[in-house]
Amino acid sequence: MQDEKTYPDSSENTDSDHVPIRHEKRIWQLNEEDLTNLYQTDAEDGLSENEYSKRLTQNGKNELEVKKTSKLVQFIKQFNNSIIYILAAAAIMTFLMHRYSDSIVIGLVIICNAIIGYVQERQAGNALEKIREMLVSKNFVFRDGEKLEVDARDLVVGDLVNLEAGDAVPADIRLISADNLSVQESVLTGETNPVEKIEEPISESSLPLAERKNMVYASTAVTSGSGMGIVVATAGNTEIGKIQDSVETVKERPTPLMRNLNSLGFGLSIAIVIAAVILFIIGYFLDTYSLPTLLVSVITMVVGSMPEGLPASTSVVLAMGTRKMTKRNVIVKSLPAVETLGAVDIVNTDKTGTLTKNEMTVKKVITPEHSFDVTGVGYSDGGVNFDGELQLNGQKINWHSDKNMQWLVNIAGQTTDAQLHFENNRWELNGEPTDGALTTLYRKMTGVDPEVDEIDSLPFDSAFRYSARLANLNNQRVLMVKGSPHTIIDLSNQRTDSNYWDQQIKALTTDGLRVVALAYKIVDSSVNNIEKNEIKDLTLAGMVGIIDPPREEARKSIHELRMAGIKVKMITGDHPDTATAIANKLDLDSVVKAITGPEIDAMSDDELKDKIDDYNVFARTTPANKLRIVRAQQANDHVVSMTGDGVNDAPALKQADIGVAMGIKGTEVAKESADMVLADDDFADIVVAVREGRHVFDNIRKTIRFLLPTSFAEGLIAVISILLGQDLPLYPAQLLWINMVSALTIQFAFIFEPPEAGIMARGPRNVKAGLLTKLDTFEIVYVSALISGLGIWAFDSLTSRGLPEVVGSTMALNIIIFGKIFYLFNLRNDHPVISKFFFQNKMAFYIIAILIVLQMGIIYLPFMQDIFHTTSINFYYGWLIPILAGCIVLLVTEIGKFIRFRLLKGVTRDF
Repeated sequence: MQDEKTYPDSSENTDSDHVPIRHEKRIWQLNEEDLTNLYQTDAEDGLSENEYSKRLTQNGKNELEVKKTSKLVQFIKQFNNSIIYILAAAAIMTFLMHRYSDSIVIGLVIICNAIIGYVQERQAGNALEKIREMLVSKNFVFRDGEKLEVDARDLVVGDLVNLEAGDAVPADIRLISADNLSVQESVLTGETNPVEKIEEPISESSLPLAERKNMVYASTAVTSGSGMGIVVATAGNTEIGKIQDSVETVKERPTPLMRNLNSLGFGLSIAIVIAAVILFIIGYFLDTYSLPTLLVSVITMVVGSMPEGLPASTSVVLAMGTRKMTKRNVIVKSLPAVETLGAVDIVNTDKTGTLTKNEMTVKKVITPEHSFDVTGVGYSDGGVNFDGELQLNGQKINWHSDKNMQWLVNIAGQTTDAQLHFENNRWELNGEPTDGALTTLYRKMTGVDPEVDEIDSLPFDSAFRYSARLANLNNQRVLMVKGSPHTIIDLSNQRTDSNYWDQQIKALTTDGLRVVALAYKIVDSSVNNIEKNEIKDLTLAGMVGIIDPPREEARKSIHELRMAGIKVKMITGDHPDTATAIANKLDLDSVVKAITGPEIDAMSDDELKDKIDDYNVFARTTPANKLRIVRAQQANDHVVSMTGDGVNDAPALKQADIGVAMGIKGTEVAKESADMVLADDDFADIVVAVREGRHVFDNIRKTIRFLLPTSFAEGLIAVISILLGQDLPLYPAQLLWINMVSALTIQFAFIFEPPEAGIMARGPRNVKAGLLTKLDTFEIVYVSALISGLGIWAFDSLTSRGLPEVVGSTMALNIIIFGKIFYLFNLRNDHPVISKFFFQNKMAFYIIAILIVLQMGIIYLPFMQDIFHTTSINFYYGWLIPILAGCIVLLVTEIGKFIRFRLLKGVTRDF
């Protein structure tokens, strides 16, 4: 679309390269002569083949360019992690020192993490590629006076394109003729109903896209009528191309969890490297070890302290959450997205099809005597039958009891062209949404599909704002008319009470209802054609109030999200009054305040940032508006979710911290731009996702709180031994064994831990607070000191009694393992270890059993003894003392838990 450019006056000339002399008119303001001069084309014959070829060579095909990242670059990016850097350095150093088994194990950990990240990234779809595919269609075009069918990609600016019902609009086109032409533009504007198009110039110089009625846009679809127009923009210059630019320029933000993990990993890496350097300097000057032995000891400390299992553990916890969400019809494309919804404090949502059913329904019927209610939401009760009844003052009433109601129901059935088909356990509409509402009303009242005995019809035209049908009804020939209420009132007979109807229209529109009037006139049986000048003196049977009904489950879900401390904001292309009415019906907030797209356009980014939190309904929005809304919210440090289903939602879906698309009614572009897809279009699934996101974060946090002190304990053993100038209680291979066996077993116990009670009662977590609190840090310090101290004490006690170092080392190894096992029981939940929740996570016991079996293997199998420097050991030294050491760890940490969650509850729980 070229509304930001200026165009030549029709009386001016252009040079040979078609560079225009400019003035201030917009495309929709130009007449046919101006257009043909501007685009150097012919309104009847179109472009010549020579001119077409020249423009195609000069400007290229009508298709969107997509930048692709090579697979190699995507894979290499997976190594951009501070923990990986340090592990890689350790692997290289151990390799150069000929400790090949150590370097191989470390290298395998690095490669496995990279493969996991690469696979996740490749699974994410390419939204730009999907947008490109939307332009591939065939259309009829006139060139040199001949009508040709060509691929949409072969169109150029200035081509004369013919449009018919069912055609995909191939480019941005300014219409020069429109015969009852309607175009479905919801993918761009969010509007539910097709837009009636005109050919005449529009005088306003500033118009939102939804009101440019003499223009049609690429990716939209012709629903009825026919038209002819001149291509004014192709490829990247189209509105859909602008959306592509927006999607392409939007930089994907790391999720809050990944930002927290990256920060934690960087901080830990720096701390461990600094500690290693200091330890090496101290060891060097103490001259306790030879230089190679000191270097190995320091590397052992680094590898032992580094929580290399953290990326894998996090991925597995996220993968488990993803699997759970899939079972609930929520498809998660990016693993971190599972947790992100648990951190959001704003959910932006589209209205049509998300908060509403996208099934236009008659809710009110007004006749000259009565105001009726029509029950039932949408097209049916979820089955093959249409639910709903006619009520007067809350009581069911027979529609035959009111003569005008009889006429209204029959007119509704006779003038609708919409059909409903039951497919895939749901009703599918074929026709206009307003007609669908009238068809549904007829079926609710009669229980059968309407049968039309049509003689003649007059299609709806925006010029006179009504449609008419001549048919035989009840042995009479009747002219039936439906359309704009005020237009029908003007065409009605003198008995019509205009004041009464004005009041009723105001009441219906205030309630967010679209109003359609239905009237009739009995004519002579010889009348076979509809004459417009005879459409007068009508009898107004009544009016219907139509609404796209809110989803009841959406109302409940909004309430649950509000209780969880999350604000829900509605972003829609609808009129602000309609959007506000729906928002109030859904109980969106205690006070509903709306702002429109044009009002947002008038604000600077700073002004929008300051005022964005004051509004919860955004109406008449464009794709650019939606993107600015999300960015303004993020500028205020909100964690933002965006839900949508149209192409117009794609940039905002990608910009949001987590984009959520509809699976059934959503476009492929929306689905591919989003991080998460609701397969059944159920807004209630967002509540489930928030709960699971918080559950996932809790389990990741428990995993981190488990990994850090147990990893630091291994490194601390090396630190203390070097400072004391004694032999290391644990060999490097044993430390690698501890890390490996933990990575395969015990650290995954948390993924099966059920959610804590009241998980939805607390507000969204503070993503700036990080993953660990001050109390967490204190706990990590004393637990790592406790476990490492017990290991060194046991080793020193045995060796001082003259027992071989291999016995002491084996016992120290088991003490570290049992310290981990008993610490696991402490971290599982906030309750005392001995409680009804002890056996809640049965998988934890199976995992512990596997770990103990593996420990028996490393101690008693001869070939394992050779590799890991262990030996067969009796029950007392090998198992009883480690179990007692584990009990000490559990007792100390349980006391810490009691102080933390009982005496200081509500003060320290800031996560």
